[in-house]
Amino acid sequence: MVFSSIFFLFCFLPIVLIVYFIVPKRWKNLVLLLFSLFFYAWGEPVYVILMLLSILFNYVMGLDIAQRNAAHRPKKAKASLIFTVVVNLFLLGFFKYAGFLIGTINDLFVVNLPYKELALPIGISFYTFQTLSYIFDVYWKKVEVQRNFIHFSLYVTMFPQLIAGPIVKYTDISVQLENRHVTLTKLGLGAEFFIKGLAKKVLLANNLGQVYTYVQGLEPGSASILTTWLGIIAYTFQIYFDFSGYSDMAIGLGEMFGFQFMKNFHYPYVSKSITEFWRRWHISLSSWFRDYVYIPLGGNRVSVPRHICNLLIVWGLTGLWHGASWNFVVWGLYYGVLLILEKYVFVELIQRMPTWLNWLCTILLVMIGWVFFSNTSMADAWSYLQNMFDFFHHALWDSTGLYLLQSNFILMVIAALVCGPGIYRVFKHWMQKRPWLAVVINVVLCLACVAYLVYDTYNPFLYFRF
Repeated sequence: MVFSSIFFLFCFLPIVLIVYFIVPKRWKNLVLLLFSLFFYAWGEPVYVILMLLSILFNYVMGLDIAQRNAAHRPKKAKASLIFTVVVNLFLLGFFKYAGFLIGTINDLFVVNLPYKELALPIGISFYTFQTLSYIFDVYWKKVEVQRNFIHFSLYVTMFPQLIAGPIVKYTDISVQLENRHVTLTKLGLGAEFFIKGLAKKVLLANNLGQVYTYVQGLEPGSASILTTWLGIIAYTFQIYFDFSGYSDMAIGLGEMFGFQFMKNFHYPYVSKSITEFWRRWHISLSSWFRDYVYIPLGGNRVSVPRHICNLLIVWGLTGLWHGASWNFVVWGLYYGVLLILEKYVFVELIQRMPTWLNWLCTILLVMIGWVFFSNTSMADAWSYLQNMFDFFHHALWDSTGLYLLQSNFILMVIAALVCGPGIYRVFKHWMQKRPWLAVVINVVLCLACVAYLVYDTYNPFLYFRF
């Protein structure tokens, strides 16, 4: 089940809200938990058992670690921590990376080890990282262990952020699980945030995605430079509106039920450096790797060679987290190298360059990165990059590129405006003077999204595969 579906909008969500607001406060978490399990089982009826086993295991191990900490047995607490982390990573690795590992071994050693491709449990990367954050925080005594099984289960399974994030750390939500206020004001604000995310996804991401899908479907090497650049520009917009739209919907849904989730995107395409870009893109994932991998490795309080090594480890893992394929590993290491170069090689040059040039270089590097991200094989990625930059063997433009530019120019201009904060500031200023305008805009956006969903079948979520 996806948020941008007629069934979710007009059946599942209204029923959940009605039941949630009717039941007494002490039953609200249980209601959300049951509906969240139904939400997950709708698309993953078998793997919901895996999720429940993961919840039970981590709940018990959290209690065990807390008990050993309280008994001043640090070695045994550490042993329980290591065991818990290994089990969680084993489950994630088995379902997500086993085929990739065996395939790599077959290629390297020219053998033919058999393996069966398993369906990837949706959202396993997200809920595994959430349970690990809880386990680490209990071990480090940052939070009290959660003894209420329903509360802990809800933390892991909460349907607004279960499938594709944002990654909610237990420290950010522990108090809200026990005590939160649900008001009509929060319901309205959450609905407004949800509609904004739905419009990003349905009206922008879906239409832009069809442009890139069309370009990728062309005969390799036959497209002009203009066509390939329009394709990757469309994908650059698509992945931002797809993922940030989902995150906005998740944050809005959380607000409706009294929860406050962290912002996951903060206008990343206005960044003037790669460092700034990753402070603004997928903030929940970046902060997770910072808190649970980068800082434990020593962060930047180590020698330069060690710091470079730490960055490469973190970004290699970041790439691998996104998918079991070498293109994702290369994508992660690509950013690791760029961050190292920014910090140790080009820092003075970046400071002297004009702001507009810093932005242009950053967005070009980001688009090159999306080529590696969007192509499942390195051969396809290199072929696409060659098509973008090989001015000697490819035409600058052709009829296909001119048609795509003409038919999608207005859409891309709107997408570019929505990527930045300026248009939101203007609307906020207008709506402060005319509050009724917010209602009109949200109603129009909602009706437009529903009309699109009724008549169009192209409605993928890119981050579901992670």
